[in-house]
Amino acid sequence: MSNFKTIGIIGKQDEAPKVWEILDQLVKCLRVSRRAVFFDEVSGAKVAAPKEQIVGIEEMGRCCSLAIVVGGDGTMLHAARALAEFQVPLVGINLGRLGFLADVLPREMETSIGRILAGEYEEELRHMLEVRINGEEPDRDAYPALNDVVIHRWNSARIIELETYIEGVFVNAQRSDGIIVATPTGSTGYALSGGGPLLHPALDVLAVVPICPHTLSNRPLIVAGDSHIEIRIGAGDQDQIKVTCDGLTAPNLEFPTRVFVNKAPWPVRLLHLEGHDHYKILRAKLGWGSRLPCQSRPGES
Repeated sequence: MSNFKTIGIIGKQDEAPKVWEILDQLVKCLRVSRRAVFFDEVSGAKVAAPKEQIVGIEEMGRCCSLAIVVGGDGTMLHAARALAEFQVPLVGINLGRLGFLADVLPREMETSIGRILAGEYEEELRHMLEVRINGEEPDRDAYPALNDVVIHRWNSARIIELETYIEGVFVNAQRSDGIIVATPTGSTGYALSGGGPLLHPALDVLAVVPICPHTLSNRPLIVAGDSHIEIRIGAGDQDQIKVTCDGLTAPNLEFPTRVFVNKAPWPVRLLHLEGHDHYKILRAKLGWGSRLPCQSRPGES
C-alpha cells in the first residue's frame, strides 16, 4: 500500500464540462478510498468543496503527500513549478492534446488512481531549470522551468545577436531568431521543432538549440545537466527580446542582459503506472510507425 493519505487536486482553468465531470468522478473515487482531499481554488470552486478543503498551492505543498493534476501538459507544468520544492509527487489525468506528462486517460482514471493508491506505480524524477537575469546571486529571484528557457525575438523580423558561455567558457556567437535551453522533458517541445534531439528523461543533460540560425554550422549542443549556462544578449537588441520559462514571460529586461541557466536544486517527482513505456508514448504522440509485419517479436519464433 502507498502512504498517500492526504491528496491535493489541481484542476485545469477551463470551464469545459469535461473538466467538471472528471473532477467530480475523481472526488467520488477518493472518498471511497477514505483519503483526506484538498483542492486548489479552481478545482475547489468547480466541485463546491467545503471552504476548509480549499488551500493555496504552497499550503498544498506542505500538507499533501500526493497531487493529482486534472488537465493537459500545461496544467502539469504549472503544478510542477509550484510543488517541486516541496517534493510532492504528481499524477496527471490528461485532458489535453499531447499528454507527455499527464498520461492517465480519463476513461481509465478510476482504475489507474486505484492502482497508484495501492502502490502499483513507478516514480520518475525530472530535472528542472532555474533562471536568473543579470545576476547569479542566491537572493535574486529565480524563474523555474521544467520544459525549457527560450530567449527569442518577439516584435520584429530582425535577427538578434547572442553569445553562449558554458562554465564561464565562451562557446559561440550567433545571429538567429533566438536560443532554447531544454531539459529532456522539454526535448519533445519547442526544441524538437528547432531541430534538437529527443532526449530520454532519465538522462542528466541539457539541449542548447539555436532558433533559425543565420549560419547553418550553429547546431544544437548537448551539455551536462549540471552545466552553468550564460547567454549574453547583444546591446542593440534590447527592444526585440523576451525571455520565457515554460512559455511564461520573465519581467522586462534591463540591458546589457545576461541570462544564467542552471539546474534547479530539486527535481519534479512524477508517478506512472507500473509498466510505463516511454517509447510507446513517443510512438503514440509523434505518430511513429508501428511494428513491421514481417518482424518477429523477442521470444517469438
